Amino acid sequence: MRAKSQPTISLLAACTLLFAMMLSASPAFAADGPYSIVDHWKIGGEGGWDYLLADPSAHVLYITHGTQVEVVDITTGKKVGAITGFKGTHGIALDTGGKVGFISGGAGTEVVAFDRKTYARIASIPTGQNPDGILFEPVTKTVWAFNGRSSDATVIDAASMKVVATIKLSGKPEFPVTDGAGHVFVNIENKNSVVSLDAKTLAVTAEWPISGCESPSGHAIDTAHHRLFEVCDGGVMAITDYETGKQIAKAKIGDGPDAAGFDPKNQVAFSSDGETGTLSIVSTKAGDNYKTIQTLPTQKGARTMAFDAGNGRVYLVDAESGPAPAATPQNPRPRPAPIPGSFTVIVVARK
Repeated sequence: MRAKSQPTISLLAACTLLFAMMLSASPAFAADGPYSIVDHWKIGGEGGWDYLLADPSAHVLYITHGTQVEVVDITTGKKVGAITGFKGTHGIALDTGGKVGFISGGAGTEVVAFDRKTYARIASIPTGQNPDGILFEPVTKTVWAFNGRSSDATVIDAASMKVVATIKLSGKPEFPVTDGAGHVFVNIENKNSVVSLDAKTLAVTAEWPISGCESPSGHAIDTAHHRLFEVCDGGVMAITDYETGKQIAKAKIGDGPDAAGFDPKNQVAFSSDGETGTLSIVSTKAGDNYKTIQTLPTQKGARTMAFDAGNGRVYLVDAESGPAPAATPQNPRPRPAPIPGSFTVIVVARK
């Protein structure tokens, strides 16, 4: 028996140990991160999709899918309802009273109000061309629909369901957020900028460039620290102080992002990256310098997501795809057609 001395490590063991250390140190590997995929819910149906929105109070998830908005029970993963009859759907907004929801029907140049208990339509309100991003502003109790083709915002009084203003913007708006205190922020995709609006005066108050950010799409907000998170082409998340308009930092994310989210409890920002098929998780804690702490593989094409503040989970959607159609001057980067029946919700939770 060899006498006790300094332990020896074989070359193979040393390489194994070094590789394990690299895995734990790098956010590019998902195994050691704080999040994991915990479920898949097969929803089925046909058509493409856009935004989704969690309602923690009702324990449901709204998903814009083709010509309808599907409603999924987050406790069972089963579809429990739908709002139908659209030419196309983009986004969902919910009032703070728990009674009414609003859907941007892009191809129909309308916002549709619906009853959140029965899912029945209540009203159709005309908008600008191709309403896309939408939100409910709680101070003024107004609904804001941002119209991509006419480059403006339609503001609707939620009580009367009448249009109270149309606000012209400098370019194509993408995704809006609100601080809950009477201010609305929307990114301008073709100008690489973010616009600040006053919900009380119904006016643009500022527009700030987003340095190093091409085609901002997804947008999230941290109201406690006055931060905006913009996800951009080229694998960049830009962080802006919305009190000063100054850029604070940039974080590395995956390619092809289209949605973002923020968890105030755990102080992380999310980006759903369709091209790389990942969920990027960025720490916003003091001292972390907006470090990407995990890049979780999801599924290629899972480009939109919703964060549920009630349970801390993230929901992404995707479908299996057929071949992409031929590119045209009008659509140089066509998306592959989703295979009918394959539409699925991917559920991500903190370990």
